[in-house]
Amino acid sequence: MKLLKKTPNPILGFVLLAAALDSGAVASASKPAIAYVGSETVNTNADGGLRPVVGVHNIQVYRSNRTKPAHRDGLTHTYLHAPMLAWWHGRFYLDYLSGPVSEHEPPCPTSYTTSTDGVAWEAPRLLFPSFELSDGSFTITHQRMSFYVAPNDRLLATAFHGKVPDPNDGSGIGRVVREIRDDGSLGPIFFIRYNTHVGWNASNTPYPLYTASADQGFVDACEALLANKLMTAQWWEEDRSEDGFYRISGQALSYFRLADGRVAGIWKNAVTSITDDEGETWTRLGQATNLPVNSSKYWAQRTSDGRYVLVLNPTYRLRHPLALLTSQDGEHFDNLLAVHGELPVQRFPGLYKNMGPQYVRGISEGNGTPPDGGLWLTYSVNKEDIWVSRVPDPVTSVVEGAVSEDFETTPAGAMPASWNVYRPLWAPVRVVALDGGTRRALELVDEDPHDYASVTRVFPAGRSVKINFKLLARGTDGRLEVDVVNASGERPVQIAFTEDGKVEARHEGIWKPAGTYKSDRWTGIEIDVNPGNNVDRFQFRVDGREVLYRIAYFSELVPTVERLVFRTGEYRRRGSGGHELPDADMKAPARAFLIDDVSIEPRP
Repeated sequence: MKLLKKTPNPILGFVLLAAALDSGAVASASKPAIAYVGSETVNTNADGGLRPVVGVHNIQVYRSNRTKPAHRDGLTHTYLHAPMLAWWHGRFYLDYLSGPVSEHEPPCPTSYTTSTDGVAWEAPRLLFPSFELSDGSFTITHQRMSFYVAPNDRLLATAFHGKVPDPNDGSGIGRVVREIRDDGSLGPIFFIRYNTHVGWNASNTPYPLYTASADQGFVDACEALLANKLMTAQWWEEDRSEDGFYRISGQALSYFRLADGRVAGIWKNAVTSITDDEGETWTRLGQATNLPVNSSKYWAQRTSDGRYVLVLNPTYRLRHPLALLTSQDGEHFDNLLAVHGELPVQRFPGLYKNMGPQYVRGISEGNGTPPDGGLWLTYSVNKEDIWVSRVPDPVTSVVEGAVSEDFETTPAGAMPASWNVYRPLWAPVRVVALDGGTRRALELVDEDPHDYASVTRVFPAGRSVKINFKLLARGTDGRLEVDVVNASGERPVQIAFTEDGKVEARHEGIWKPAGTYKSDRWTGIEIDVNPGNNVDRFQFRVDGREVLYRIAYFSELVPTVERLVFRTGEYRRRGSGGHELPDADMKAPARAFLIDDVSIEPRP
C-alpha cells in the first residue's frame, strides 16, 4: 500500500467536521498545515515493511484476562482501549476504557494505573465507574481527553458518560471530573459539564456540578480547564452542544505548538487547522496532503530536540503498524518509520475489535515532561491490551560503526538503550546480573502462551557482516529464533534453538540440522553473512566449529542486511483474530535465554 493523496472520506465524522469548520469562529485557508513529502511505502506485514526507530522500547502495561485478572477491582473485561497519558510529580498516569467484551458495550468504566519508570505499572483500579440510568441501562465512558495538570498543580482526570449504542453522538449525560492526589488517593466525582441541551443536569444524574465542592483549589482547577480552549476542543465530539462553549468541532484532536507560537491541530480523517490565539479562533487548512484518512487517530507533538513527530497507522484501513513521521518545521513530514511493528494474535473476539496498535496518544502540552527526554506514547493493541512505547529523541533509523555490546553499563533490571525491545507483560526483557556479581547479560523470559519477547540490534547496512554472541538457555524446552534481516524486515538468515534441544539453520527455506544445545551452558555463536563478499549465503558456527555440512543460501534474497533479531517464538508475519484462544489467561512454563558479548562487524 502506498501513502497516496485521497479525496475526503465522506463518513459521518468528516461531514460534521467540515460543516463545523465553516462556522463563524473558523476562517478558511488553502495551504495545508501538514503534508507527507517522503517516499516510503508500507505493506501488509505487521511492521509494514518499515525500518524501526532505533532504540524504541514497546512495553505492555496491562494484559486483559477474563478468568484470573490482575485488576485491583477484579474486572474481567477483555475490551481495553483509548488510553491517555500524563506525567506528574515523578510518575506516569495512564487511564483507559474497559468493557466486558465488545466496543460500546455497557457497563464500560474507565480504569487507571501509574508507574514511576514506565515499565513496572501498578495493578489497575477503577477511576470512573459506570452508573445505572433510570431505564435500567448502564453508561459507557468515552474519552477523547482525560488528564489535565492545572495551573495550581492539581491533577484532574475526566471522562464522558455516554449511552448505548453511541456514547459520542451528543445524547450522552456529560463529562465527569475528579482529582488524583499526590498521595495516590482520589477525590470525589463531580460533573464538570452536563449535556444540558439533551436534558441532563444535577437532578437526574448521580454527581453534582464541580462548583458544589468545598475544595476551592479543585474548583479553581476545574475552571482553568474549562477556560482552556485547546484542551476542551477535544470534548466537542461527545458533547456537541451549540451553546457557544466550543470554538471548533471535530473528532480526536491532537495539537502541537509551532516554533512561532501558533498551534496546529489534526483530527481524525487527517483534517487540519491552526490557531494563533490559543484556540479562541481557528483557521481551516483542509485535509493533510498525502496522509491516509484513517479513523484510528493521529498524534502530533514537538519533541525535546525542537523537531516534530506525527504518529499514525500509515494505511487507510489497517491499524498496523504504529509508525511515525518527522519534520523540521511542523508542516512537511517524511522519514516514515515503525514504532510498534508487532501484531500478536487476538485472544478475545468482540464487536468492532480492530487488530493492531492503535488509538495512539502522547503527553499533551502542559501535562508533564518525563525527565528522560524521550517521546512517550500509549495505545491499545487489538483493543484488548494496553501498551506504552518510549521513543528516543532524536529519532533515527540508522547507526554508525561496529557493535560491541556486553551490557555492563546497563543497570540490572533495565533494558539496553541501544536495542529495540518488544516486552509483553508475561515475556519480560531486562539486563540481569550474573552470579550476583558485576557481570551482566540480556535476559529474555517467556511465559506467554500466545506471544513472545523480542529484541533487535540495528547495525550499519551492508552486504557482508560478521556476527558473534554468547547464548545460555535455561533448559532445552524453549524456543529462540535468531534472524538477520534487511531494511524491510525480510529474513535471509534464520536460525533456531528449538523446543527439543536442537539447533537448526534455514537453507533456501528448508530447516537443516546444526547440532544440539545444552542447558545452563554458555555457547559461542558466529554468523558470517556473505563471507568473502560472496552473494546470498552465510556460514554458521557454534563454539568455533562449523555445524552445517555446506554453506547455507539465503531463504529470502536481499542485497543488504542491517538488523539482528532475537525472538522467543516462531516468526509471525502478522497475527490473526476473531476466535477465542484456549488457555489465553494461563501462563505457560517459564523459558529463559541469556545473551551476552554481542559483536557485529560490518565489512566494507
